[in-house]
Amino acid sequence: MLNPAVPGFHPDPSVVRVGDDYWLACSTFEYFPGIPVFHSTDAEHWELAGHVATRPGQLALERVPTGGGVWAPTIRHHDGRFWLVVADAMGRGPLVFSADDARGPWSDGTPMVGVDGIDHDLAWDDDGTCYVTYSGLLLTPEEFGVHRGILQARVDLATGRALEERRSLWSGTGLKFPESPHLYHVDGRWYLMIAEGGTERGHSVSIARGGSPAGPFEGHPHNPIHSHRSTSHAVQNSGHADLVRTDDGWVMVMLGTRPGGASQMFAPMGRETFATRVTWADGWPVVEPFELTPGRSGVVVETSFDAPLGPEWLAVRDAERAWAAHEGGALVLTAADDGPVAMDAPVPRFLGRRQQHTRARFTTVVDAAGGSGGLSVRYDERHHYDVEVGPEAVVARVRLDQLEHTWSVPAPGTFVEIWLEAVPPTLSGFGLDMLTCDVIRMGFGSGADEVVVAEMDGRYLTSEVTSSFTGRVAGVYAASGRPAFRSFRYEGSDA
Repeated sequence: MLNPAVPGFHPDPSVVRVGDDYWLACSTFEYFPGIPVFHSTDAEHWELAGHVATRPGQLALERVPTGGGVWAPTIRHHDGRFWLVVADAMGRGPLVFSADDARGPWSDGTPMVGVDGIDHDLAWDDDGTCYVTYSGLLLTPEEFGVHRGILQARVDLATGRALEERRSLWSGTGLKFPESPHLYHVDGRWYLMIAEGGTERGHSVSIARGGSPAGPFEGHPHNPIHSHRSTSHAVQNSGHADLVRTDDGWVMVMLGTRPGGASQMFAPMGRETFATRVTWADGWPVVEPFELTPGRSGVVVETSFDAPLGPEWLAVRDAERAWAAHEGGALVLTAADDGPVAMDAPVPRFLGRRQQHTRARFTTVVDAAGGSGGLSVRYDERHHYDVEVGPEAVVARVRLDQLEHTWSVPAPGTFVEIWLEAVPPTLSGFGLDMLTCDVIRMGFGSGADEVVVAEMDGRYLTSEVTSSFTGRVAGVYAASGRPAFRSFRYEGSDA
């Protein structure tokens, strides 16, 4: 199968089949639009079809802390309708959405009561009773971080209310953070698949089975059924899986990372979606090994700003984007009048797209006559690299938590092509350069007129350093006034 299945920051995949179509949903945390939905006709080639959260009020992202927001959706189909459950962590809490078409529009989201936790799953028994199974991690201020294991209750999806007190289910082999439960009814048995070991290097997939969706469950005698921990596999942190039956057998989707550097320490894109085949033996699933797909072609994506942006463009904690406008064939962003500087803001005037390849270049043409603006590659408001055009200078800026450093060169004018690129480190034998995943170069101009303003080690913009649950997102931002952006180009390759 093609891997990564969905490249770039697309964690916590969930998949469902409806007729000849497959639909996959992922987490988005503090970014908007929220909860992308991908479509496939073969469970291998995926295209973005829409988002669940496209309107203000469906999520409460404006008040969530970094790392909060959309956690681990489960998408299912029942009785002619699509259903999706998710935790809007530190926002609206557990929610259930529904839609006639997976492309949308989706409902406003009904809060679920009596199933406090994360990673909610949906399953129906033969008489139509709905079971919500979830990870009992509490996020309320008074009990923040308390973990009660894997829990379950019958729920009325129309009201979102639990119909009974929660029950404890099988919670794995004793590893930390039992999460991502999914229930399946296969050949007369009920299977409870979970992730455990944490979403870092110890991540794994374990499974149990029983005669009822409420258990009791017996664990697989050789759990975990999948893990890459303590290996040199190109994909690490693999887990948080979901299963779907195809005409050719079963497919498992899961999250994983592609860490770079000599010790496989740093993953620029964060957690991505991967896939593999699954067979069955003695009533248990057997997960086939998989590798990264070699020889995949690079991509070039040109975006003109004379039309509305595509659904792959993201904002941070802002569903309305009232500060973004299309004027005269340009994207004009209006900077905030006060508050933190530019990309340090919790709600920056920023629109970006995911880095999806190990080698990537982002280019825009900015007209700074009306205000200063630039390009940023962002992990969060405390970790980002920027290149910015002002009235007199092109400035490269690195923000790493409480540390900031800038480089400045005279601007060739107010109409400037600027770029950011992630490239492999230059290696010359054993040394510090071989330890990082990449180098990020920031500059302006092209060809013989190209000027590199600064270079910075890319390891500081990875999930391992920032501890964010997301990945690199790069795009345009306003620092002051109303800068105008004339075009945007993304070039990506894994070669």
